[in-house]
Amino acid sequence: MLYYLFEYLDKNYNLPGAGLFQYISFRAGAGIILALVIAILFGNKIIRSLKRMQIGETVRDLGLEGQKVKEGTPTMGGIIIVIAIIVPTLLFAKIDNIYIIVLMISTLWMATIGFIDDYIKVFKKNKDGLKAKFKIIGQVGLGLFIGLVMLYNNDILVRVPKSVAIENNYTIVKTFKTKISSINKPQEEKEMAYVKTTLTNLPFISHNQLDYKFIIESIGLNKKWLFLLFIPIMIIIVTAVSNAANLTDGLDGLTSGTAAIIGATLGILAYVSSNTIIADYLNILYIPYSEEMVVFSAIFLGATIGFLWYNSFPAKVFMGDTGSLAIGGVIAAMAIMLRKELLIPVLCGIFLAESLSVIIQVLYFKYTKARTGEGKRIFLMSPLHHHYQKKGIHEAKIVVRFWIVGIMLAVLTIITLKIR
Repeated sequence: MLYYLFEYLDKNYNLPGAGLFQYISFRAGAGIILALVIAILFGNKIIRSLKRMQIGETVRDLGLEGQKVKEGTPTMGGIIIVIAIIVPTLLFAKIDNIYIIVLMISTLWMATIGFIDDYIKVFKKNKDGLKAKFKIIGQVGLGLFIGLVMLYNNDILVRVPKSVAIENNYTIVKTFKTKISSINKPQEEKEMAYVKTTLTNLPFISHNQLDYKFIIESIGLNKKWLFLLFIPIMIIIVTAVSNAANLTDGLDGLTSGTAAIIGATLGILAYVSSNTIIADYLNILYIPYSEEMVVFSAIFLGATIGFLWYNSFPAKVFMGDTGSLAIGGVIAAMAIMLRKELLIPVLCGIFLAESLSVIIQVLYFKYTKARTGEGKRIFLMSPLHHHYQKKGIHEAKIVVRFWIVGIMLAVLTIITLKIR
């Protein structure tokens, strides 16, 4: 909202300094600072309120060191993250931007599902929380929403050469000429087009793109059936990432710290995708209007780091499903809209490893029980972080090591921009 206010003041009254709000870097910087301030200053008040309301974590005895000490620690702290995301976004982002609208809806949508789950666990004293089928319905709903927006909203565009648009029968929204230079060629004028299509950047493949429409047509279907492929993939991504973030939330600071690393990386990817010069140089898709995701990712980074102030070991508050599901939903939505969904297994490698450890453990246990009558385990305990706890490693050390791996995966994700 401040963007529109200062834009009005700059145009009509020439107010000194009002033009700052036109710059993505300024709004991103202001957003991250405000998110940090909200999370740190208001976080303490929210934690005290949660304590007064006796919203404490009930810890099952799993035989882990230091586990029972956490009994009674306030949960539902994800409210802090959600407030620290929504307030700065409303103030510093263009709230009529389609990417900001989708990201705010994704945040509130998944946070609401998580809040209901936490409410049932804490206030209804039902340790199972919200039934799994209702969680899945909520996640499927968000995936469906994102998929439909990506397919049918007229502001979701990419830029390609006009010749490519005509050759592939893309829906052309706008054509124009632009000057493009590369490391090998001097500046040249090219005729470009904004097109309505579902291209995804993919390293190591010809033309650096995977086209969902091409896949549909290659199996003999008309492009009008594109939604039959695209929407299920969106649903799978949203469901998988949000559940993976939820599973990772088992040690102090693990999910919030990992999410901060992922958020920072998505911010870099958003910046290069929204900058026409850098996008041309790196040979990646230029995505019009996506610069607002730089502001959002900065705010997301500030909110998660601010929450880490209280969530680091020993935690004064847990995020609960309110925070973990919201974090997963935001990461999935942003990766999809940046056309980087195929890099999620790399960027979210920590989340993936945690999820796979649970899946492998369950499947192997059932397999060995069916074969021998006695179930066996590959890991001492799943998710993976509990395996290392069982090996006697302190949880603070596990968390820091997971962060280090997360940073390595983030760097690898960014490196793929050059492996084209």
